[in-house]
Amino acid sequence: MREGFLALVLAAGEGTRFKSKKIKVLHTLLGKSMLDYVVRCVLKLKPEKVFVVVGYQKKEVMAEAISDRVGFVVQRSQRGTAHAVLSAKGVLAKENKKDLLVINADLPLLRPQTLRPFVAFHLKQGNALTFLSAELEDPTGFGRILRSGKKIERIVEERDASPSERQIKEINAGVYLFRIEDLLLTLPKVSTRNKKGEYYLTDMIEILINQGKRVGAYKTFHPEEIVGINDRYELAKAAEILRNRKIKSLTDKGVTVYDPSTTWIDTDVRVGRDTVIYPFVYLEGKTVIGQDCRLYPFVHIIDSKIGDRVKILSSTMIEKSTIQAEAQVGPFSRLRPKSIIREGARIGNFVEMKNTVFGEKSKAGHLSYLGDCTVEENVNIGAGTITCNYDGQKKHRTIIRKGAFIGSGAELVAPVEIGENAYVGAGSTITKNVSPEALAVSRGKQIEKSGWSKRKRKK
Repeated sequence: MREGFLALVLAAGEGTRFKSKKIKVLHTLLGKSMLDYVVRCVLKLKPEKVFVVVGYQKKEVMAEAISDRVGFVVQRSQRGTAHAVLSAKGVLAKENKKDLLVINADLPLLRPQTLRPFVAFHLKQGNALTFLSAELEDPTGFGRILRSGKKIERIVEERDASPSERQIKEINAGVYLFRIEDLLLTLPKVSTRNKKGEYYLTDMIEILINQGKRVGAYKTFHPEEIVGINDRYELAKAAEILRNRKIKSLTDKGVTVYDPSTTWIDTDVRVGRDTVIYPFVYLEGKTVIGQDCRLYPFVHIIDSKIGDRVKILSSTMIEKSTIQAEAQVGPFSRLRPKSIIREGARIGNFVEMKNTVFGEKSKAGHLSYLGDCTVEENVNIGAGTITCNYDGQKKHRTIIRKGAFIGSGAELVAPVEIGENAYVGAGSTITKNVSPEALAVSRGKQIEKSGWSKRKRKK
């Protein structure tokens, strides 16, 4: 642009229609806030600096900063979009030979490739102001663009529009490019003569036109990205668009998704080629899935790393854990945070782990709990095994050395260590370390009383 450009993201308003304790722009879609999407989009346009206008819940909004190129401007009272821009006057006055991109923070569907031609149009036209417009089948919630023939006259906000004006389908998207010098001269002329009693940035259009300045509208070819989010239902609709966009990007890279309509994959999730995802799979946060994996129905993975050629069977929950190549987990397994499943290991149905390292080619087939545990390679964990890791005050660790065999129904009372190639007999409660190559059995003596059952029935 002329001498570079700055960007201003408007994120100060509460968003009362959300009926939330949390400011609207911090509500999330596919694991990221609305504000995060908009700021990332703007940064890809390579402005010299991005400023976010904060007001309501400013500390929480400022905590969303994703780059040291993002600064903040405080709007001390929320009196409209023009007032929000005026809050940045001190910053902008030093840059008055440049341009300013102004964008609302509730437009998470906008992509950089949509905004780049808008920026180029503004440059080519040499406008004092260019705003982004779109033709929408349902323009509800947006300001309407009033024209005389092809000539722009002004923008009227929906609440101030007449019934005939509300029938207009060309809308203002809430994205503007200003020549800063013209912006600063014109902002003080904006009034509050409207039903809401606020300073509307859209009034700048009529003021600049009346001053003989060049004002242009760039009509986007991607109206589906112009979704202003004013309530929870609109949030859900926008999330659906982002979800389909994410799944399409993965399938383009060689991932099979059998039923996109029932699959949820967050924006930052990565999935390797030739992985197959069955219906009703949920991948959240910064999860990474390797190549050639199979994720069966009702698998839910959060912030975890899955290696190549891993099978995750149905109804399995994995959170903040790592599964290495060739392993298999599920069905009905749960891996809680800090669990590491080594290469080739097998975790079966109704097995729960927490803060556990489970060794290469080890097996826990079913119905076991392993908490705060280190299991080395080639260990067999029998059905119903429990590591008793909590004494009511502190957590303690269980160590099971390589080649050990833990019989069914065993209770390992931590802290305890089972030696290499040792055996623990089924039904044992182990409270002391077991030596390598030893057999440990801890059971009550079996007693049999002949005829006892028959005598009991007679009574």
